[in-house]
Amino acid sequence: MSTLVLELRQGDLLLVNGAPLRFRNRARVELCGQARFLFGKQVMPVEEAVTPARQIYYALQTAYVGREEERAAGLSLARLLISEAGASFPAGPAGLLRAALEAAERDQCYQALRLVRRVIQHEDALAEPAPEASAPPGIGAVAGVSRAAS
Repeated sequence: MSTLVLELRQGDLLLVNGAPLRFRNRARVELCGQARFLFGKQVMPVEEAVTPARQIYYALQTAYVGREEERAAGLSLARLLISEAGASFPAGPAGLLRAALEAAERDQCYQALRLVRRVIQHEDALAEPAPEASAPPGIGAVAGVSRAAS
């Protein structure tokens, strides 16, 4: 029997086989058997699923750690969201989404979530405003922009 030891901080959330557990104080937990679980920053609350990649993550999270009756619907929703989002992402992230769906369909949802987290990082990088080129003193902002473009 394999055992996994998790160290959790006060306030951390642990989802085990669809059941949410919130820790009131620091704890060390041993999982002694097979379980579907996510904890800490791996858990995405529904209110944070506001972008295409985050919605896919939430659907796959449901397919992985949702209650038994929610898992199939989570995987179906992930399929739909990935097919809709495929055209809007560049080749690299779109390939990660396809690989994530393939992993989820093989019941390797944890691996699928890891892949989608990489797409979320890509999505976040695109959403951040590009840093403006700083012009040397005495040169106006227009010159700074044209310098950055060359």
